Amino acid sequence: MRILKVIGLLLEYPDAVLWDNREEALALVSADAPALLAFVEPLLAGPLLDRQAEWCEVFERGRATSLLLFEHVHAESRDRGQAMVDLMNQYEQAGLQIDCRELPDHLPLYLEYLSTLPPEGSREGLQNVAPILALLGGRLKQRQCEYYQLFDVLLALAGSKLNSDSVTKQVAGEKRDDTRQALDAVWEEEQVKFIEDKATACDSSPLQNYQRRFSQDVAPQYVDVRAGGPK
Repeated sequence: MRILKVIGLLLEYPDAVLWDNREEALALVSADAPALLAFVEPLLAGPLLDRQAEWCEVFERGRATSLLLFEHVHAESRDRGQAMVDLMNQYEQAGLQIDCRELPDHLPLYLEYLSTLPPEGSREGLQNVAPILALLGGRLKQRQCEYYQLFDVLLALAGSKLNSDSVTKQVAGEKRDDTRQALDAVWEEEQVKFIEDKATACDSSPLQNYQRRFSQDVAPQYVDVRAGGPK
């Protein structure tokens, strides 16, 4: 499914490559997911710098909308490390080269991987993370962020019964982790730990850096993918 790679690019931090090739991207969306045109056309028509700032506000403020899939399943447990290894092995078997700057469970990277599989494999891969996609879409919709549409389309491509409205009740009861108060609490804690983090930064992996960054953040609710939906 080539549309998966396009959606992955739309979920990535906006860059000049996508903006320079916007006409091709729009053509692919028009052919494979026309329902997304209402979102994609204004997105790509806006100034790149503005879109970059908006993306950071959406995906870099707290854990609840993190694009790291396993963050919403394993959090900081040891199971996350093994899940990372297993996913990396799948990428390697598919011949996908991983940029060392990204963790294996980065959603755009996962979508790029699924785009290389036969349609049945792509759908199965989406179904495996459908509860996470619904939770992310629900949180974004609750925050009135139009990016939720990308998650609904992914769920439709998976043939899932879930969508961003499936978790409305759960999301409404969550404590937001992107508020000024929540972010200030994290900042204050990070200042206390600054010396410790500086001493270990040179030996840290991307995963360890991520864990430290959000270690004191407001913890969102997690999903059990084996159960087929949010807890």
